[in-house]
Formats: sequence, structure tokens, C-alpha cells
Amino acid sequence: MWRGLYTAATGMITETKRTDVIANNIANAATTGYKHDKAIHREFEAMLIRRVHDWEEGGMVGMMDGAAAEINELGTNTNDVTQIRGFNADPFYRPTIGRLGLGDFIDEIAVDYTQGPLETTGHQFDLAIVGDGFFTIQSPQGVRYTRNGAFFKNGEGWLQDIRGYNVLDTEGNPIRIPRDVRDEDIFITGDGSIFVHGDDTELEDPPTHPDNLLTVGNIGNRQLLATLNFVQFNDRLAIQKQGDNLFYQVQDAEGNVAAPQPATGEILQGVLEKSNVEIVREMVELIHNHRLYEAGQKAVTTQDTMLDASVNQVGRIGS
Repeated sequence: MWRGLYTAATGMITETKRTDVIANNIANAATTGYKHDKAIHREFEAMLIRRVHDWEEGGMVGMMDGAAAEINELGTNTNDVTQIRGFNADPFYRPTIGRLGLGDFIDEIAVDYTQGPLETTGHQFDLAIVGDGFFTIQSPQGVRYTRNGAFFKNGEGWLQDIRGYNVLDTEGNPIRIPRDVRDEDIFITGDGSIFVHGDDTELEDPPTHPDNLLTVGNIGNRQLLATLNFVQFNDRLAIQKQGDNLFYQVQDAEGNVAAPQPATGEILQGVLEKSNVEIVREMVELIHNHRLYEAGQKAVTTQDTMLDASVNQVGRIGS
């Protein structure tokens, strides 16, 4: 009876934590670059139950004086009709009642790195990642990683995120853009290289080609200002969420930290990656979890009622 209470209670705790994860996903449905979380549950090790007071030496009569007799000399044997679905009425046979589950628990909060939808903004410092990769940020707690590419240039020219944390280059240094460089002259390539045009660009008028406009001047004359530290981690467990849409590196079982690798994804300028949360799916999951919680609650109430009856009513009859 007590085991049933514990099993139902662990299920309720699991659904409570899962509901918290879903609520956090819904709250971040509009967060740029947010990656949806999923609660992974696992069952406690089940118990193999047998009858109490069965003899350790099943099949032998250990309490008789003299030579021990085989169980089939005393009554039932393996072909007896009292053996139904593994149960044997013979007191010297150890039947298996079955496996008893002990409930479940949240084993891991896994991150779903599925690509989020893209939204064009036209802002020069809005960057989206297509594929694998993270931007590198210098936070007060140390180096952190993010998929949120909503950057801006502050009054001193430092490239920062929405929290005011500096964006780092491949050397681990903050990126600074000269004040006299116009935003529209900044060009960021797919690998994170930040260029500025060296000369103004003019359109050829009239165009010499009928299908498209050609350019004259030094549009290819561009200067490299910096390169974003654009990295990825081959092991999904190498980083964990910290909050504020940031990830941090964690140690493995041996105490080692995985080194980031060059990202295989591509950076798009003037675009933002939206959250990959599907709000309708999350709402359905929330309703489903609520029903599971109610089922566990009813199981606890039922077993509590039965336990109360066993103690107060059956005990009174026996006295």
C-alpha cells in the first residue's frame, strides 16, 4: 500500500517538473534564438517481488528430522494443477509474484536544437545562424554561447548583445567598429568575417548589361575588421543552459571540458532566428500533463482511503 502511494507521488512530482519545462517553453515562444526544452523521464529500478516467508531452499523440506525429502514426495509437483501463471500453492516453492514499478523521475532536461524559422529585419547587426553554431559572448560569469544574434553597436563602437555583453572575435577579444563607419557599410559573411567597404560604390548609368545593373568603383575593395568567434560543440552534453538564452560549458565524467570546434553552419546578415517552440504543441502537452497529474492525484486519494479503511475498520473488526 505504501509503495503505491510513493509510486503515484513520484509520478505527480515528475508531471509538475514537466509542466514547469513546458511553461518555460511557452514563455520563450517569442525569444530570439531560443531552443525548446524537453523533459526526459526514466523509471526507477523495478523490484522483483516474491511471497514473504518462503523458504530459501525452495523445493526441499528443511525442517524435517532425518533425510530431507523432495517436494514431490510431500504433495504437489511441477505438473500440479495448482500452478497457474507461475503461482504454486506448495509452501516449499518460491513463486514469483511479478515486477513492481516504483515510479519515475526526470532524468534530463534535453535541448532541441532544431532550426528555428528565420525573420528578415534588414538591420546590419542582426545575425541568424542556419545549421550548427553559436556566437561567443563575454558575460560577467565568463565566456558564454548563444544563438541570439540580435546585436547592436553601442556609443563607443563595441558590438554587444541585448544585455550589453560584448561579442567576441576568434582571438577572444571584444569587437569594436570605428565610429565613423556607417552601419550600411558593414558586411558580414557566412563564416562571421566582418568587412567594411573601402570606397563608395556607384551604379553604372546607363547599365551596359540589359539584365542587371553593374557596379563601378571599388566594391571589392573591403577591409577586414574582425571575425566572429563562430563555434559549435560536437557533443550535445558539452554545454548546458544558464538562462538569458546563454549556454555554458560543463565538465564530463572525467572532469574535462570539450573544446569548441569551428562551426559548420552559416551566418545570415540582416536576419534573426526565431524560437523553435511550437506553441500549439506545447499547449497540447500542457493539457496532457495536467490530466496525468490528476490521475496520479486520484491514485493517491484512493490508496489513502483504502489504507484508512484497513487501519480503522478492519482493525476494529479484528478487535
